[in-house]
Amino acid sequence: MAGTSLQPPIGVGPALEKARRIRGLSLDEASRDTRLRVGQLAALESEAFEALPSDAFVRGALRTYAQYLGVSPDKVLTAYSRHAETPTAPPPPQGLGRIERAIAATRIRDNQRFLWVGAATLVLLLLLFGPVSRESGAPAPAVIPTIAPTANAGSVVDAVLVARRPAGVTVTIDGAPQAHAMEEGETLSFEAEEELVLSVDDGGAVQISVAGVDLGAPGRRGETWTETFPSGVIPTASPRLPAP
Repeated sequence: MAGTSLQPPIGVGPALEKARRIRGLSLDEASRDTRLRVGQLAALESEAFEALPSDAFVRGALRTYAQYLGVSPDKVLTAYSRHAETPTAPPPPQGLGRIERAIAATRIRDNQRFLWVGAATLVLLLLLFGPVSRESGAPAPAVIPTIAPTANAGSVVDAVLVARRPAGVTVTIDGAPQAHAMEEGETLSFEAEEELVLSVDDGGAVQISVAGVDLGAPGRRGETWTETFPSGVIPTASPRLPAP
């Protein structure tokens, strides 16, 4: 279990559900595309995070689902992180008189009401600045990524791949290679503890996000693209160039 129960609700789940409905997708369709089970997606949308395996799994699943729905993964994870460890309001202090206990209880309710208002404001900002469109639009420009020796907050490296058109992908996770034939619109996510190597037979066919950084389609159309992403190093993208 994730071991983290959020009270009161933070609004991330309803935002994801609304984004899915705007795109006209069912949970079954989202499950097929993201490779997350229907029950796991339902838990994310209902914010039943304690029903998921671990906090690390919740964060990875939120990033994958948000990326798939076109919602900013950074905003979703920031909202989750700010409220995941919110302590439960303490009961009114003991040993006080009846009037003093009533005043203390009122203050606690006011603090809880403030948390609810703050959570609602955060969700509103998330929806305003992370709009979702039913239309996929034109493909994003190609990006030439570089690796910068920046310390990563996590101990793993994760990646999300979205196919613009059919492409062959080889993913090597901590030395173990996996081959995948991706179809147009398919989304795959991977996580490695030490090193993740991505290789695409058509570098312009797959949009890639590593450690939450959107690299776009980093290679050139029809050319093989390969890059190694070690754990603890966050990739940075160079200025966007027109797609070849």
